Amino acid sequence: MKLWIPFATAAGVFVAAAILFGADWDMPPVDTEQIGYRGTGMVLVKDREKQEDLRLANLAPEPLYEADPEGDRAGDVYENVQVLGGLSDDQFNLFMASITQWVSPEQGCTYCHNEENLASDEVYTKVVARRMIQMTQAINQDWQPHVAQTGVTCYTCHQGQPVPANVWSRDLGPGEKGRALGWRDGQNVVSELAGVTSLPSNALESYLLEDKQIRVHSLTALPTGENTATTKETESTWALMMHMSESLGANCMTCHNSRAFNDWDQSPPQRVTAWHGIRMARDINQTYMTGLAPVFPDNRKGPEGDVLKVSCATCHNGVQKPLYGVSMLKDYLDSLGVKSNTDVPDYTTYTPGETQIMGPAKTTSLAPVSGEGDGGKALASAD
Repeated sequence: MKLWIPFATAAGVFVAAAILFGADWDMPPVDTEQIGYRGTGMVLVKDREKQEDLRLANLAPEPLYEADPEGDRAGDVYENVQVLGGLSDDQFNLFMASITQWVSPEQGCTYCHNEENLASDEVYTKVVARRMIQMTQAINQDWQPHVAQTGVTCYTCHQGQPVPANVWSRDLGPGEKGRALGWRDGQNVVSELAGVTSLPSNALESYLLEDKQIRVHSLTALPTGENTATTKETESTWALMMHMSESLGANCMTCHNSRAFNDWDQSPPQRVTAWHGIRMARDINQTYMTGLAPVFPDNRKGPEGDVLKVSCATCHNGVQKPLYGVSMLKDYLDSLGVKSNTDVPDYTTYTPGETQIMGPAKTTSLAPVSGEGDGGKALASAD
């Protein structure tokens, strides 16, 4: 008689019961909003249990006070004010107090400054902050097709943290550098950047740093030779779309029509906003983040030595409109609403502690393009 069988059966029943009843699994309550015809699947779904946490995580702070625009200019009062020198003394001090609250509330002014010499550039974070102010000004002026008049401030991404919570860098992971452990091709390991799936983990590098075409399928039933995209590109596209969905707390129907994912004319208007958002993130990473590589210390870079970069989640933080659409920019139009000094130092010659005067330098800029050369009739675009 095989005595182990009843014991094994009892153990299996016990484990199954523990899994089913002990893990407190249940179907989360959801709210749905119908945005299309019944039966088409055009429905937005929200997890009700997450909404309160998201609201608490996306509260916009009130401005400290209203600054007086009159008086001496900051560039005349203080030394080494290269970007915001046109502000009044009061406006400048308001912005300095605000950026401290937004980025380093615990560390205070010394996070970016030598408290014995505030004009010094010896703290690298001051050099970075100066460039980030230029970046924020450029976003608010050049990328209104995405940020509209709501705009962004430093708080949109940082939310009281020196390093924004949702940044990314290259991740080769196990088995990528050498083939001894097998070649994963960036897949088959759960990735938070791909919606907690095993889709390609470095899809953001392809689309939010490089400018690879986002393509899924052909528009013809049979191959014509015009669509050279393979399953590999398709999976990378899915990874990006999963990332965008998780970043905005939205599903596919926010930007796409369920009956014709590829057709722009049948898509919700949010798809156009997202199209500009992809290119804005790419512009930020190419023009601002990667250029700062010589300035960032190794502990502020990724495991492969590249700088931390922005993604959709960096600003959105789980909601479709950052900070639920509250505009902090309206209180800081003088400092962040317009471009001031757009010159850029040569960071390749960066030496810690030495002040670099903002001077003309070549940068990469990706302005929105018309889409020429996309082969619009041959391929279906996902972005």
